[in-house]
Amino acid sequence: MVNGPTSIYPSPASRSRKRSTMSRTTPRPIHTPTSPMSSTIPHNLLPSAPASPPTPAPSPTPTQRAPDWSTAAEHEDSRIRQIREAFIEMNRAEQQRMLGELLNLCDSQLLSFVSDFVSPRLKKDPFMVLPTEICLRILECVEDPTTLARSSQVSRKWRELVTDDMAWKSLCEKFSYRTLSKDAQAKQNELPGVWTPRDNGEPDFRHQWQLSGLPVGFENTRAMSLDRAEKERQDRRPGFTTYKSHFKQRYMVETAWRNGGKFDTRRLSPDQGVVTSLHLTQKYIVVALDNAKIHVFDTDGNNQKTLQGHVMGVWAMVPWGDLLVSGGCDRDVRVWNLATALPIYTLRGHTSTVRCIKMSDATTAISGSRDTTLRIWDLKKGVCKHVLVGHQASVRCLEIHGDLVVSGSYDTTARIWSISEGRCLRTLTGHFSQIYAIAFDGKKIATGSLDTSVRIWDPTDGRCMAVLQGHTSLVGQLQLKVDILVTGGSDGSVRVWSLTDFQAIHRLAAHDNSVTSLQFDNTRIVSGGSDGRVKVWDLKKGTLVRELGSPSEAVWRVVFEEEKAVIMASRGGKTIMEIWSFSPPPEDEYTDIYRSSSPASMPDQSMHEYDGSAASQSTPNLGDKVDVNMADATDNC
Repeated sequence: MVNGPTSIYPSPASRSRKRSTMSRTTPRPIHTPTSPMSSTIPHNLLPSAPASPPTPAPSPTPTQRAPDWSTAAEHEDSRIRQIREAFIEMNRAEQQRMLGELLNLCDSQLLSFVSDFVSPRLKKDPFMVLPTEICLRILECVEDPTTLARSSQVSRKWRELVTDDMAWKSLCEKFSYRTLSKDAQAKQNELPGVWTPRDNGEPDFRHQWQLSGLPVGFENTRAMSLDRAEKERQDRRPGFTTYKSHFKQRYMVETAWRNGGKFDTRRLSPDQGVVTSLHLTQKYIVVALDNAKIHVFDTDGNNQKTLQGHVMGVWAMVPWGDLLVSGGCDRDVRVWNLATALPIYTLRGHTSTVRCIKMSDATTAISGSRDTTLRIWDLKKGVCKHVLVGHQASVRCLEIHGDLVVSGSYDTTARIWSISEGRCLRTLTGHFSQIYAIAFDGKKIATGSLDTSVRIWDPTDGRCMAVLQGHTSLVGQLQLKVDILVTGGSDGSVRVWSLTDFQAIHRLAAHDNSVTSLQFDNTRIVSGGSDGRVKVWDLKKGTLVRELGSPSEAVWRVVFEEEKAVIMASRGGKTIMEIWSFSPPPEDEYTDIYRSSSPASMPDQSMHEYDGSAASQSTPNLGDKVDVNMADATDNC
């Protein structure tokens, strides 16, 4: 045998020499990889070309299993059969001894095979052996939605359990996605004039319209102003049928807020002006300017109409259904029908600029003016019911809760008034400079002042409960919910306060200049500044989530709801409106596909991020600051 070359293929010259030699001698045996050493092939049967080298066996397919030798083969050796039968007849102790002796005879390779063979047989699927109730309780402990969704791919049994609503209800509660059932909501909505809890446990401000003889344009539902509270959001899409589908929708909305969404930029109008007020309702986006015009858009940003009647700048307005109440430098309070763009009433009485307007119910509006008074208007009759006198300087802000209205004034005081009685109940004294902002939730009153402090008051006795200090300039933005207060100042900072211990939770260096707009919900804070930026913050962590849109010269106003945000800004010398949508695709687009998928062919069931782009509209894989100068400028009318 020749040593040296590793190639198994002889060269042509070598083959010719071998043929000439073998033709003169006896044929020599040829050893092949697949034949025994003793086999020989005659000369005349030699192939003209060498055979192809052997290839490895193909990898086993997923359906192929390792043999388990659980039954006897057709031609099984009789000794193996006898050993198996004898082992079966042994008692447990004898079987253990036999196995022990056999394992002692095995080397490491055989023991490794035994380990691989035995380990899978010792594993049990708990959901196949435990009662369904216990399995569901186990799934309720899963806090990661991705894990819960992907677990439905394990087997049909797992998919059935994960589809159960109990686990998803628990996740909805952990993520603050909890909502009332349809029956509970319908029952509560039958009560007129009550404050019903919503998914976050806060008031719904929903009242029933049980009035007759109302002017044209009054509706039987209220379109809530976002300056006062979050409006009902579920009305924009059909009510959810399961907690699982509800969680999917909310999860995709939250994901879009973090790093997705789609937006549309619209130029407000050919004429320019400072945006003084902005409201987002179920039907309209309403924008008021200092050029005396009020522009009405649908929620997609399409221009519907322009309300013209004020002869000077509009500085305050509040919508309610198809009703709009506005006031401005011409000292008039005007009532409009948004559906027809026609005026209903022009209410006169104030002797100076109307600075703030709120509505307590469908037929009652309260206005505050630079003439130091507040007026309570009956919108059904178009008359003034009460004139509230007491302040010694301009009334800058007011808030309403039930029958109480709280006003803040440049005379450094705040006053609590009874709407039904038309009289002052208490005077809140303590600030050293003008009050620019006020928040009131029925249990606590918060006032922000030019003296850089925020004071918390008890509305029942007028006592100052706390003085919150930290801002270094005018505090012109306030929002209060339950025991959380968020403030924005002309120093560019946003602060989150706990009203249980009156301590700061977060101190956010939000903007390079004044905070001009501020709003928060259970999850996020959205702030706009005169530095031209709009920022989204995580309420719980106090971290920056993202910026919305590109920087502008200034941001006038920002309002948002769960699935939409509207930004009014000055960009390129133009007043523009930017509308952001964070809505997920309709549930039908992914629910039907999911339900029709079998566990073996189901897609990856992680909670995918919805980026709001055109591509993301396809079916996703889803499983089972105003500073002192700016503030004063608004009063120079």
